[in-house]
Amino acid sequence: MKQYLPILKKCPLFCDIADEDLLRMLTCIGAKVSAFDKKFTIFAEGAPAVHIGIMLSGTAQVVQVDYYGNRSILSNLTPSEVFAEAFACAEVKTLPVSVIAGEPCEVMLIDCRHILHTCENHCGFHQRLIFNLMKDLASKTILFHQRIEVTSKRTTREKLLTYLSMQAKKAGSQSFDIPFDRQELADYLEVDRSGLSSELGKLQREGILETHKHHFMLK
Repeated sequence: MKQYLPILKKCPLFCDIADEDLLRMLTCIGAKVSAFDKKFTIFAEGAPAVHIGIMLSGTAQVVQVDYYGNRSILSNLTPSEVFAEAFACAEVKTLPVSVIAGEPCEVMLIDCRHILHTCENHCGFHQRLIFNLMKDLASKTILFHQRIEVTSKRTTREKLLTYLSMQAKKAGSQSFDIPFDRQELADYLEVDRSGLSSELGKLQREGILETHKHHFMLK
């Protein structure tokens, strides 16, 4: 597990936990590492909601597909990010979403019950781990509300500009990259791809933005 320490130290779940304690903790909570190919389903909708995942390398997406087959991208995952923790902690019976590898990746899987219930060794760092988990859940709640702010807009134009404004603010610049291609951006905004492409063309002609693939610049 030592080779993953640089990534794990950036993970909010292990904030303020010393390296030596972290290595012992991973053994204590039964952490396991698995590798997945591109487009492989890491967690499938309908599967038991038991494990918490941590991205160690590569990328993945949390997606939801409705009854008619329409796909929504709920979030994009990069190394050191935690996922599926809310469902595991809530002890829901099955996952309402899927997690799909965006490229070859490595993921650390932890049974949530090993975190929420302290072990027989009474490890001193376990309480810190639970605190970090609760803090992470609170942060995810804020991000969820930000996404609602985007998808609740009535038009494709409003959704797009709201999302791009958030990304510019996050980057601290009017020039920035986003983690989605055009289809993925449409899925995230919950709009039709052709409508999105049409709106992007209008905004460029109006001089409101410039874009090339993943790169955008708001004027």
